[in-house]
Amino acid sequence: MTLKVGLLVGREWSFPPAFIEEVNRRDAGVTAEYVKLGGTMMDEPNPYAVIIDRISHEVPYYRSYLKNAVLQGTKVINNPFMWTADDKFFEASLATKLGIASPRTMVLPNKEYVPGIVHPDSLRNLSLVDWDAVLDYVGLPCILKDAHGGGWKEVYVCHSKEELFHYYDQTGLLTMVVQEFIEWDQYIRCMCIGQETVLPMKYDPGERRYHVEHEHMTPELGERVVNDSLALVQALGYDMNTVEWAVRDGVPYAIDFMNPAPDMDINSLTPHYFEWVVKTMADMAIRAAQDAEGQLSALRWSALF
Repeated sequence: MTLKVGLLVGREWSFPPAFIEEVNRRDAGVTAEYVKLGGTMMDEPNPYAVIIDRISHEVPYYRSYLKNAVLQGTKVINNPFMWTADDKFFEASLATKLGIASPRTMVLPNKEYVPGIVHPDSLRNLSLVDWDAVLDYVGLPCILKDAHGGGWKEVYVCHSKEELFHYYDQTGLLTMVVQEFIEWDQYIRCMCIGQETVLPMKYDPGERRYHVEHEHMTPELGERVVNDSLALVQALGYDMNTVEWAVRDGVPYAIDFMNPAPDMDINSLTPHYFEWVVKTMADMAIRAAQDAEGQLSALRWSALF
């Protein structure tokens, strides 16, 4: 029986066809195709052994479909239950718990709330933010960013208390974190696939582009970055992720590592890294499809069904 890998995608045009072609040409008893959906019945059998999710963070129906797919025995990459729960405050706390260097981070109360929230009654648990204590903790300059954001959206570098207030006052219903700004000497973005393979790439966040330089790290730094990246993705259970490291005085700080739909476009990655990603993703998807065990056992639900 041929096993099927399904791909859920958004506005990306280079990775999806290249991935599907790579899986299908392997002749490994596994085929890949785009998932087609038009409404999903509860307890509906799922035809896919594996689904690669690149877009459910922007399409809520897809997220509901994927959680049901897990119940039917499909392995979803990445786990939609973990993805639903992640945020940038949790990621900073997780890194610290694992003993991995991370910028000092605080999560802040929202600036605004939905109309049903009546401030004197609904927010009795909240006290006023001690902004001096916040800045004593994270220092200046600092970064203010959306706890649930991505793609460099709603990210502000603040050089004074007044600048922090200015940007915070514009955040509306968003939940924001404020974070220590790491003046980095070196910046590395690691593509992590299958919780076992890590490709560290030189990255310039100012230019937002990769540089193909294979000797951009010392052996000691490279070993630490790879080992810490593996520790993070294994703790999250992510089979597809990027981990970003800002290196200051030889110490890599985990800046951003909850990227469960990482940019895999050929124009971003460069053709060299793109080819590696396509082949490594195909390897991982085929192995996952051939593994009879889905995610129910990992979520400890298998005994119920």
